[in-house]
Amino acid sequence: MNNGNKIISFTVSESCDNMNANTYLKHHCKISARMITRLKREYMGITRNGALLRTTDTVKAGDRVELKLPVDNSEIIPVKGELEILFEDSYLVAVNKPPFMPVHPTKVHQLDTMANILMYHALQNNEHYTARILNRLDRDTSGVVVVAKDRFTAAALQKSIKKTYTAVCEGVIENSFTIDAPIKIMEGHTIQRCVSPDGERAVTHIKPIKNNGCHTLLYITLETGRTHQIRCHLSYKGYPLAGDDMYGGVMSYINRQALHCKTVELIHPITKEKILIDTKLPSDISNILNYFE
Repeated sequence: MNNGNKIISFTVSESCDNMNANTYLKHHCKISARMITRLKREYMGITRNGALLRTTDTVKAGDRVELKLPVDNSEIIPVKGELEILFEDSYLVAVNKPPFMPVHPTKVHQLDTMANILMYHALQNNEHYTARILNRLDRDTSGVVVVAKDRFTAAALQKSIKKTYTAVCEGVIENSFTIDAPIKIMEGHTIQRCVSPDGERAVTHIKPIKNNGCHTLLYITLETGRTHQIRCHLSYKGYPLAGDDMYGGVMSYINRQALHCKTVELIHPITKEKILIDTKLPSDISNILNYFE
């Protein structure tokens, strides 16, 4: 850190020798044009070997290029609470979000969200950042939520996080299949979705793991990230999630939709390491399969 600014560093490789600085920043550092403009407004926002680097300059192999990211000032109120931190470094933090906890403040939920507790956790570690949620989960859905601590990390990981969900649906599914059906907001509703020809394309891959004659444990991956996609698609096919009364599920065995973001896989934007974050299936979901065994 430098006066509150986070410094991101890159070393120019041989393959980028004599490359235009603007091209290097965009294509090899994955810095957006908008971010480059903001960095140019910062004092010494883009430097090379400690000296100001203009976007019209040429970079050389071995040069150390540093970006001084604008200071983040979060408006989220820190609130003391408990969170299970699955992974954390200077750029990312991953949390195992419990069910019934909103991810981010809303008009109804101002102080009881994951982001509130995360901001308290940050202050305890002498960090100041805006929590940029990279994979939002519904309030009642549990599992891995990945948060970027700065603009660069958020932009670099946008739409590149691979997620696997675990769910329990009503009914028996014996074979893997894919649901490719467009989704839109149901007429007369503000939240609930439905399958409709004039909706946005949504693709869900379903893999059954085991069943007890009444329910099936599923692994689910998504090609698209529509709101309520898994819940809507499974209901559309006649296999609503257990506990999901909004989409036709019965709440006899669980008091929330039986959906959990179990694993997240990503390539770290700075270290380039492959990171796999895994969680156990919550007991309220796993217990459903025991009712009829």
